[in-house]
Amino acid sequence: MIPEATKKMLKKQHYALVGNHSAVQICRYTKKSLLDEDVCYKQQFYGINCHQCVQVAPSVMFCEHKCIFCWRPIEKNLGTKITNPDSPKEIISGCLKMHRKMLNGFGGNDRVNRAKYKDTYGPKHFAISLSGEPTLYKKLPEMLKELKKMKITSFIVSNGENPSMIKKINPTQLYISMIAPNQPLYRKISQTCNKDGWKRYLETLKILKQKSKSTRTVLRLTLIKDINMLEPENYAKLIKIAGPDFIEIKAYMNIGFSQYRLRLSNMPLHTEVNKFTKEILKFLPKYKILDEKENSRVVLLGNGKKNKKIPKVL
Repeated sequence: MIPEATKKMLKKQHYALVGNHSAVQICRYTKKSLLDEDVCYKQQFYGINCHQCVQVAPSVMFCEHKCIFCWRPIEKNLGTKITNPDSPKEIISGCLKMHRKMLNGFGGNDRVNRAKYKDTYGPKHFAISLSGEPTLYKKLPEMLKELKKMKITSFIVSNGENPSMIKKINPTQLYISMIAPNQPLYRKISQTCNKDGWKRYLETLKILKQKSKSTRTVLRLTLIKDINMLEPENYAKLIKIAGPDFIEIKAYMNIGFSQYRLRLSNMPLHTEVNKFTKEILKFLPKYKILDEKENSRVVLLGNGKKNKKIPKVL
């Protein structure tokens, strides 16, 4: 299903391919955590252990969007149709196998925290956000149920253009990306292949308000300086439609393939993220700042309905 040239490119970028359309990659924060150097903001905010996290894509290189800020090679996207999808058990077992294989080299590093390294053989979390749009995988609900049986928590990050699938899934935490305060800018940034992409997105925001009853919900704003850091009142209107438990307001990072599309100057400083966050908060009286991580340039907001730290298994 994935062309040989694309496979070669992904392997060069340290992806391990699993089955016909999935992949796993060791997150740099997993490596940093094993060396006791740092942890990702998800661990700080929500209590997810970096060293026990598996970064997964059940639809690697399949996406409706070609977001200008994406660090992935969007120019190589494979469309939106995954035919004859692999089973959830095949994907999960394959990802676990390759994850452990890719971490083997750390066993010989004297600087590695031995207790953490031992923990990596019992992963507790799947971050289903590596590459591509996960809701294009038709068996995603079954995959999440399988993970829950295994007592593994899950985060899903979606672009929000598949509302019918959003209705069906209940990961531990469900993220919907927010990239623009209005329709024209949304189309410019996302470069969506769906003519009704904005309509689909608004439908997802409405669904998210109901999803909060069954799972933890998050809107993640990616701020691109000189492009989408405007109209805070309109961001607030969209946020109110979704009523998420949490909001992450994060800087675009000038890394990977995005460097060919955007400039270093498009990456806002943490102080600028903070300033824009406060502009949005003027229109969101029910939310307040819960936490922030300066080196990740991200601020966490919450409405107080749920504890920011998640239980081990929901």
